[in-house]
Amino acid sequence: MIKIKSAAGIFLAFFFLIHCNANEIKTSEKNYELHVASKQKAVLILFPCFPCNAENTKSEAKFLRDIENEGVTTLLLNYNMKLYLSESEKEEYSKELNMIFDQNKIAKENIFMGGFSSGGNLALLLSNHLIKTKNSLQPKGLFVIDSPLDLERLYSEALDDIEKNISEEAVEEGNYLVQLFSHEIGNPKENIESYKKLSPYLISCDSKVNIEYLKNVKIRFYCEPDLEWYLANKNRTYEELNAFHLEKAYNSLLKLGAEKAEFIKTSNRGIDANGNKKPHSWNLAERENLLKWILN
Repeated sequence: MIKIKSAAGIFLAFFFLIHCNANEIKTSEKNYELHVASKQKAVLILFPCFPCNAENTKSEAKFLRDIENEGVTTLLLNYNMKLYLSESEKEEYSKELNMIFDQNKIAKENIFMGGFSSGGNLALLLSNHLIKTKNSLQPKGLFVIDSPLDLERLYSEALDDIEKNISEEAVEEGNYLVQLFSHEIGNPKENIESYKKLSPYLISCDSKVNIEYLKNVKIRFYCEPDLEWYLANKNRTYEELNAFHLEKAYNSLLKLGAEKAEFIKTSNRGIDANGNKKPHSWNLAERENLLKWILN
């Protein structure tokens, strides 16, 4: 599902400007952290998980280590606490990203977007919007890591987690999601059109409105459906995993004619920064393979 933790534990870095190994690092207290490669070959824009920020992304995503030395400028965003974007938010984020590129004189070439968990939802929605509106920022590729693309199913899965009562964490997350959706979108049985509009993808009606402009870009859906782990820790079947959302969205893209889409099931890559097994993790994306995908 999504990764939730106490907002009190979120650390936002203060503004600073330093130089290190000829690569420039800029951090904005409000919105982002930027690492500019001295010899830029590509730009990677990353959205964090639901309660997370750029600091968490740096800590958890091992593939980022010294990636600027490979020619990849990274823009780590603090846009969080969201599972979807309204049209006005898409416009706002588009303007802010263009402002960051322009102010820092970053070439708008070979742009890739990525996100983990709810951050993957935002990366997908914004990529589709940028292409649809012919924005000056045009993503060449997109990767989504274990994201809950289908908000209708996420609502249903939250109710199931409350009923199963398998763990305090799952029940807490389930209650949070049900309250959030009920307040902001409503019950999907009564407000399915809102779910179609806001959800990156809906399995029940094969809604392609938020993926249709992605059919010609490179796109990767990462997941690690470790059924033994999920059964023991969450009491979930495959159809209750984010992997199921991703597989269905991938198949829908193939039906649209996508030739650069990949559905990647990993094994034993889900390890967090503390070395704990966690198949819901940034590290499903393997560094060397990801770099090759970005730079070739």
